[in-house]
Amino acid sequence: MSVDWPHALLLLVALQRLAELIHARRNDQRLRAAGGMEYGARHYPLIVGLHAAWLATLAVSVPQDAPIYPVPLVLFLMLQGFRVWTLISLGRFWTTRVIVVPGSARVSRGPYRILRHPNYLIVALEIPLLPLVFGLWPLAIAFGAANLAMLAWRIRVEERALATI
Repeated sequence: MSVDWPHALLLLVALQRLAELIHARRNDQRLRAAGGMEYGARHYPLIVGLHAAWLATLAVSVPQDAPIYPVPLVLFLMLQGFRVWTLISLGRFWTTRVIVVPGSARVSRGPYRILRHPNYLIVALEIPLLPLVFGLWPLAIAFGAANLAMLAWRIRVEERALATI
């Protein structure tokens, strides 16, 4: 059984997300052990569900012979570099949940010197970009809009949490 290029790319993205969830879980445990408190736990399953639905919908919607559009692909790949920069900058504080350790300082290095929520900007761009790699405008619009609504909620939760430190 061989995997076509479009589905190989989707598999790589899914594996990247899985690795991030594993890394985030380790950081979650460390932060909680240090007295960290989670904010907005109620919306977390919705975020995971949205991302899982995005990937699953792409997996079943992208034909094996789908054209790959180079501009959105290059932009998507560039965002992955920014994602790594964000993860490295947050270090032990990077997690997929909103966890604040009392007494800790807000991270202000890397992209956080310039942007308040760089990871959310990355996610806001990559959710519609990946469907555009395959020319799937309706999925780009639908999941892009749903993700923006979710991020608006998430950013409000995170801002309230960060106000406590």
